[in-house]
Amino acid sequence: MKKAETSLIPQETIEGKILLIRGKKVMIDRDLAMLYGVTTGNLNKAVRRNIERFPGDFMFQLSKDEYDSLRFQIGILKKGQHSKYLPQAFTQEGVAMLSGVLNSKRAVQVNIQIMRAFVKLREILSTNKELAHKLSQLERKIEKHDVEIQAIFKAIRQLMTPPEKPKGKIGFSIDKK
Repeated sequence: MKKAETSLIPQETIEGKILLIRGKKVMIDRDLAMLYGVTTGNLNKAVRRNIERFPGDFMFQLSKDEYDSLRFQIGILKKGQHSKYLPQAFTQEGVAMLSGVLNSKRAVQVNIQIMRAFVKLREILSTNKELAHKLSQLERKIEKHDVEIQAIFKAIRQLMTPPEKPKGKIGFSIDKK
């Protein structure tokens, strides 16, 4: 398949729709419906008709607080565009399951792009974890070297200070010869 055929939607657009909620990378039903070219209602109807395909680790409904937080943080809905129901959040596995529920060529092609976006994010996160680990190792080495360097400076300072002259006795002394 040619690259142009699979790029219905810019990768950055898809990556921007992936959110972190409850410690999981998810996509909201409204965003998925827009990407698939269907209404949110139709997407959710298809999911409800096949609910056995969507266990709790594939899909969950946002709480009122999570929904309000999302609306506040990224402006999901503009004033006057309120949903009657709380949105559904789909994990990577849930999004993969959607391609079987929505039977269209576009759904399959969009799913491929979404899966690539999830994989790319996972790679970025693992690279960042690896970098953080290497950075902490480097910091420990530097701390060890700092202690050693401080000891070297202390030894050099001791060598640089002139030896103390023996103090003479105060008073008269008589030489006995």
